[in-house]
Amino acid sequence: MSLFRNISKTLYTASSFILLAVYVFTSACQSNKPEEIQAISNREEIPSLIVEELETFITDSGRVIYKFITPKLLTYDKKEEPYNDFPNGLHVIMYSDTGEIESQIKCLNAIHYEKKKLWELNNDVEAINKKGEILSTEQLFWDTKEKKIYSEQFVTITQKTGIITGTGFEADENMDNWVIKNIQGDLEFEE
Repeated sequence: MSLFRNISKTLYTASSFILLAVYVFTSACQSNKPEEIQAISNREEIPSLIVEELETFITDSGRVIYKFITPKLLTYDKKEEPYNDFPNGLHVIMYSDTGEIESQIKCLNAIHYEKKKLWELNNDVEAINKKGEILSTEQLFWDTKEKKIYSEQFVTITQKTGIITGTGFEADENMDNWVIKNIQGDLEFEE
C-alpha cells in the first residue's frame, strides 16, 4: 500500500508542477498586435531567397552565354522594384557563339534590378575583354536590354600598349567598342 501511495504522491506532485509551469508560461506569453507582427516581418525588407556559394550558367537555345559566380545572393522579390543583391561580390563570364570567353566582369558588390534589366556593379569593378584590355572603376552599369556598359565615374583602361584614364565611359557589353568621355591621361608603353 505504501508503494501505491508513493507513486500517487509523485504523480500528483509532477502533474501539479506541469500545471503550474503551463500557467506561468501561458500567462507570460501575450499575443502580438498586428502592427508589431508587421514591424518584425515586413516581407519587403526580408530576402525571399538566400543562396550561398552560387555558380550558375545562363543559356540560350542550349548555348552557354553567361556564367555567374558569387559567394552570396539575396533576392528581394516583394519590393516595389524587385532586385537581386550580391553583397559579397560577383564574377560574370560572357561567352561567344563558339563557346570561347568573350569578356568578364568582377566586382565586390552588385545589384540586379529585374524590371529594368539593369546591373549596378560597385567597388573595385574590373572588366576584361577578349583583347585583354582591362577597365577599372568604382561603379559600372550594365544594361542587358540595350547590351551596353557605362559609367560616369573615373575609369582606367589598361592595354598592352598603354593606360588611358578619364571620367565617363561607354561600350557594348563585350567591351569591344569603347569610348572614354573625358580623357584625363594617356600613357603609352614602348614595345
